[in-house]
Amino acid sequence: MKRASSHSPNSQKGMTLLEVMVALLIFALTGTAILKAAGDHLNNVGQIEAVTFASYVASNRLNQLQLDDTWPPKNNLKGSMEMADRTWYWQQTVTKTNDNDLRSVSISVGLDSDYSGSVTSVTTFVAKPTSAGI
Repeated sequence: MKRASSHSPNSQKGMTLLEVMVALLIFALTGTAILKAAGDHLNNVGQIEAVTFASYVASNRLNQLQLDDTWPPKNNLKGSMEMADRTWYWQQTVTKTNDNDLRSVSISVGLDSDYSGSVTSVTTFVAKPTSAGI
C-alpha cells in the first residue's frame, strides 16, 4: 500500500500574481504615508526655527529700546539684523496708549526687505523715563 502524501502534485508552492500585487499596493501606500509624514515634520521644523530666530531678533530690538533710556517717538522705524546666517528685517511701530506715561511698542520681524510679511510680532509697553535729580 502506498501512503498518501500531504502534498499533492497540484498544490501551490508560492504566491499568486494577485497576492504579490496586493502586497505591493500595501507597501506603496504605507511608504507614501511615511514620506508625507516625514515631509510635514521637516516643514514644521523649519517654520519653528524661523519663528524662534525672529523672536530673538524682536527681543534684541526691544532690549536695545530699553537700554536707550529715551522716550520712543510715535513713528515707525525699520532696520535689519543678521542672525543665523540670515538677514532679518524688523519694523518698529510705536503707538500712544490711554495712559500718558506708557507707549505701546510693536516689533514685527520678517525675512523680506519690503516688510510685506512677518514671521512673528512682539508687543510691549515702555514707561516714560523719570527725570533724574528728584
